[in-house]
Amino acid sequence: MKRYYKLAVAGVERDLTICRVTDDLYIAGFILTGDAPLSEACAKALLEVAPEYDYILTAEAKGIPLAHEMARQHGDAKYIVARKRAKAYMSGVFEVDVRSITTAAEQKLYLDIAEAEMMKGKRILIVDDVISTGESLAALEKLVEKAEANIVAKMTVLAEGAASEREDIIYLEKLPLFDSNGNIIG
Repeated sequence: MKRYYKLAVAGVERDLTICRVTDDLYIAGFILTGDAPLSEACAKALLEVAPEYDYILTAEAKGIPLAHEMARQHGDAKYIVARKRAKAYMSGVFEVDVRSITTAAEQKLYLDIAEAEMMKGKRILIVDDVISTGESLAALEKLVEKAEANIVAKMTVLAEGAASEREDIIYLEKLPLFDSNGNIIG
């Protein structure tokens, strides 16, 4: 039998399926992709507290709907996506290692050198859908550093588990972690 966690964020409610990560750790699956009303509401709420910025940076793929909607609502034509693979159209790449809570193996994130040149010296707003362990966020921070740009804020819709105690991120709501019985553990 599936278990759910009722989430209210940015004035929108959703029932999130509780999913197994390990035998002892379960998470509530938060998916912005394909949920335009949720993406729009979360983008609006984050923009209300966002500092001035030149570019938004997010990681492929779950942060893309949020970055796109924030750029659209703000009137920006450009946001940058750190890719999971180097693409043929890239003029060269910076790469960093990343291992997130929802990914079984270590991955890499790639930033096109042409996009890094655009970012150089600019104010960068890092956004993602959920920050949990902070590994994806740390990888994005390394890419910004390599591009010689300046992070003005790190924003997320949800801070999961211990991430909600971090003072260096701006988030809309806390998302708990669960044990195998569905009890909140953090």
